[in-house]
Amino acid sequence: MTSSTDRGGRPAVLGDVARLAEVSAMTVSRVLNEHAGVKDSTRARVLAAVAELGYRPNSMARALVTGRSRVLGVVGFDTRLYGPATTLFGIEQAARDAGYTVRVTTLESTGQNSGEEVMRDLMSESLAGVILAAPHDWAAGALRHLTKGTPVVVVDVDIEQESAPVVGIAQHAGARRATEHLLSLGHRTVWHVAGPVDWPSAQARETAWRTTLTEAGRKAPAPLRGDWTARSGYEQGRRLVRRKDVTAVFAANDQMALGVLLALREAGLDVPGDVSLVGFDDIPEAAYFWPPLTTVRQDFDEAGRLALDLLVDQIEGAAVRDGLTVVEPELVVRASTGPAARN
Repeated sequence: MTSSTDRGGRPAVLGDVARLAEVSAMTVSRVLNEHAGVKDSTRARVLAAVAELGYRPNSMARALVTGRSRVLGVVGFDTRLYGPATTLFGIEQAARDAGYTVRVTTLESTGQNSGEEVMRDLMSESLAGVILAAPHDWAAGALRHLTKGTPVVVVDVDIEQESAPVVGIAQHAGARRATEHLLSLGHRTVWHVAGPVDWPSAQARETAWRTTLTEAGRKAPAPLRGDWTARSGYEQGRRLVRRKDVTAVFAANDQMALGVLLALREAGLDVPGDVSLVGFDDIPEAAYFWPPLTTVRQDFDEAGRLALDLLVDQIEGAAVRDGLTVVEPELVVRASTGPAARN
């Protein structure tokens, strides 16, 4: 049995329980807060560790000692969009399961507030930790202005960050699978309706699309730039229908794919008979487009839960997984893609 002497005389903390039970700190929190979704064997192991260590949760005492509450700060970016909104929902759900509440700061653009301003506002409160779910370049700058020792996790970029753990969806892999799928159907090349140039996820998808074509010995057409909205997809789709050599289009998100689909329909083109179309995200409506949209599914909920798990591990003193934690995307093939028409 582990005694208080083994811990230098200090009382057991949640991180001690997590280490002994060989689970994450968030799993311990879920067990102690009697949340569902924990295996019986895991629950029993955690409760055994609690009994062995004599652990007594006392969030008020912990807040007095550390100066932190059970409140987490989350910086989100343009939560009108499906991806950021769903990631935030995943974080909030996981925080509730772990016994934390969330204070959200939402940015509409990375230019409206400097990292210093936002971090100063967050650090004026007593926060247990911070999750930055904003574009990579902004997050990298914001990290420099966090109070030293503040637990932090960066989410929604698949780029390693030296000063914080990162949870990212594998954007390159998703865009590669979308492009390879279209090439496998016999299309000579794939046109791309790209996202905003200042979004790392858009940059990654565009780079992977171009690289995949180059590696296949195909020429990459000039990308058409959108802003994630269906309107911008429609505008770029109207440009695409003026060309006679477009048989396959990869849109950087499903909303833009919806706009492209309307432009193709208005031009009298059949999808996928004349043009195959792939989106990205797998929004809930994607399966109900006509035709149903082939797309790349991103598990935003899982990314949010993983980010919260990593943050709670830091807060509660459990071992922290450094570097990048990757969530793999999935190609979902539906009726909007088909074999290239024979010339």
